[in-house]
Amino acid sequence: MIKDDLYFLKSSYHYDLPEDLIAQYPLNDRSASRLMVLSRETEQIDHLQFSDITKFLKAGDVLVLNSTKVIPARLIGLKDTGARIEVLLLSPKTDNIWVCLVKPGKRMKVGSKVVFSETLYAVVNDLAEEGSRIIEFFPKNDLWEELNEIGNIPLPPYITRQAEDSDKDRYQTVYAKENGSVAAPTAGLHFTNEILESLKSMGVVITEVQLNVGLGTFRPVQMENILDHQMHEELCHVSETTADIVNQAKKENRRIIAVGTTTVRTLESFSDNSFLTHGTKWTNIFIYPGKKVTIIDALITNFHMPESTLLMLVSAFAGYDFIMKAYQTAIQEQYRFFSYGDAMLIL
Repeated sequence: MIKDDLYFLKSSYHYDLPEDLIAQYPLNDRSASRLMVLSRETEQIDHLQFSDITKFLKAGDVLVLNSTKVIPARLIGLKDTGARIEVLLLSPKTDNIWVCLVKPGKRMKVGSKVVFSETLYAVVNDLAEEGSRIIEFFPKNDLWEELNEIGNIPLPPYITRQAEDSDKDRYQTVYAKENGSVAAPTAGLHFTNEILESLKSMGVVITEVQLNVGLGTFRPVQMENILDHQMHEELCHVSETTADIVNQAKKENRRIIAVGTTTVRTLESFSDNSFLTHGTKWTNIFIYPGKKVTIIDALITNFHMPESTLLMLVSAFAGYDFIMKAYQTAIQEQYRFFSYGDAMLIL
């Protein structure tokens, strides 16, 4: 087997991670996380704090954020029989009809009713792919009000504790605006308002896109040949203003710096001959080694799960061998991994 073929094997993206390096809680100070800085040109690896990020950006750089907001999408209810049902809202079909995961699924057949509170119940309308359900919600008032009142933040499964009230703030970026995600664009969790203001005062241009992060981003790759993997669709949006900002910067050879893999996927979904179009679309873009990343010049990201599509994306941008070396270094240096963990800047 030639070396390039190894990039298409799921097992090539495996690494052994000690469980105690999986961050279960965020740091009190968002910007106190560690920052691993990778140079693609020299393959140098440096170790700093996230608050040092301002040292690596300069006037004229364009920093692109994903402004999506995590919704309190996890609901606990009861059937008429008294059976406890957990419902996770994934994506809306209309304001009150959503594709959802349910647990235990066998108890939620078409027509099943579940009551969440005195002012909210739901009925299963239909079955959907991979065991999900089409569920219609019947709120007394507005569904968003009900979710904010009784819903819980859906923490990833590798965070093994129950969600706490503090997660409603900390599992959310400080710049989150538009409801829609069931998982945070976690690279952005390290930014504080103070850092963003400091960057603006330096002359860094900050703009936004939106990708509503669904479970598809985190679903494990099942096939050993990653080319057989099918990404789930997620809704994303690029405004005309953001497209103009990015395209002007590219014409002037100024850097585009993406915050998070969801931002990269959004930008690449709207890439046309290395320039950015605008609009709203569903994307299932899958970026892996061999796929060219055309819009960005640098990436701020977290440390991702073994064999994940996110690890494959950063390998496409920085090079497979360099990324796998960096991950082994992160383990040796006791970095904190995944959503509430430390950060990486790839230049």
